[in-house]
Amino acid sequence: MTPDLASAPRLRQFVAGLDALLQRTGDEATILSEGRVLLAELTAHDDWLPDAYALSDPERYQQYLLYADPADCFSVVSFVWGPGQTTSIHDHTVWGLVSVLRGAELCEPFMQDERGHWVPAAEVMRLEAGQVDAVSPTVGDVHRVWNALEDSPSISIHVYGANIGRVSRHWFHPDGTVEEFISGYSNPPVDG
Repeated sequence: MTPDLASAPRLRQFVAGLDALLQRTGDEATILSEGRVLLAELTAHDDWLPDAYALSDPERYQQYLLYADPADCFSVVSFVWGPGQTTSIHDHTVWGLVSVLRGAELCEPFMQDERGHWVPAAEVMRLEAGQVDAVSPTVGDVHRVWNALEDSPSISIHVYGANIGRVSRHWFHPDGTVEEFISGYSNPPVDG
C-alpha cells in the first residue's frame, strides 16, 4: 500500500480480514460468502478512500489499484465511473466481489446462445451503496457494468482472487467474437 492508503485503517482492517480468510480456506463458496460480509463492512463507511483513488476521467472509467497481495492471491481496486461510462461485455476468470461505495451501478449478465452469440442472461441488476455482488466462473463471470447515474460519478470497490490488472481476460462481442485483454490500472503500481 502507498502511504496514503496505509493510513486508512478501514482498508487495512479489510485487507487483514480477507488475508486471514484466504489463509484459512480455499473454498470459493466460503470466500464469497464471508468475503461479502467483510466488503459490506468496508463500504458501509465512506470516509477512507483518498481523493486520488476517487477521480473520474471524462474519457473512460478508472480502475485504481488500492492493494495487491504480494503473492498475487488477491487485489483490491476502486472503479470510478463517470456519467454514462460502461464496460464492454467481459469476464474475470477468477472470483470477485463488488460493492458500491458511492452512487450506484448497473450490471447485466451475459451468456452464449446456441449460435455462439452473447445475449443477456438475466435482468439488469442495480447495485446501491453498500450492496455486494459476486462473480466467478462458477457463479457467473460474464457481464457488462455501467454507472447508474447520469449526472455524477459512482465508485465501486472490487476485490478479486488474483492481481486483476495482470490477469489475461476476454472481451466478448455480441456476434460471438472474443478479444483477449489485460486491464492494468489507472494509477502506477503500488507495493503490496
